[in-house]
Amino acid sequence: MPEKKLPQILQTNTSIIQAASLIGLLVSGYLAYVKLFHVAIYCTPGLGNCETVNSSRYSILFGIPLGVWGLMGYIALFLLITFGKKIHFLSENVDLTVFAISLGGFLFSIYLTTLELFVIKAICQWCILSAVMMTTIFIASVFRLVVKSAKLSLSGGKLYAKD
Repeated sequence: MPEKKLPQILQTNTSIIQAASLIGLLVSGYLAYVKLFHVAIYCTPGLGNCETVNSSRYSILFGIPLGVWGLMGYIALFLLITFGKKIHFLSENVDLTVFAISLGGFLFSIYLTTLELFVIKAICQWCILSAVMMTTIFIASVFRLVVKSAKLSLSGGKLYAKD
């Protein structure tokens, strides 16, 4: 992989993570709003039963609606990928931190989707969209680590500050 293409690839990767984080943030914000203010949830006809999922006992974790947990996760991911390199104590581990958070979110999304399919027996379009966004972030974070690992290997162990 030519050295000049690497910054462009990583910038595209960053943009993908930022966009998916913002979409996830909007979805989670909507789900948190619906749950916290007891507003009827919109579900496109024929795309599932969001009300059943949102009113299930699985829509709250430790007394906090899942939408709020999602908000915190997506905000953290967006801030890390956008500003993490500028924060001294985070700069070297931003990519690993994004990977760790997205791995947790990805695994939790699998768990929740499994609950929707086999326990609740209803699908929520918003939950699926959030799961797709977290999966996108997870895949992008893995790609980012693989590219950086290859760069580190090719450079003889020298990782430059501008990556």
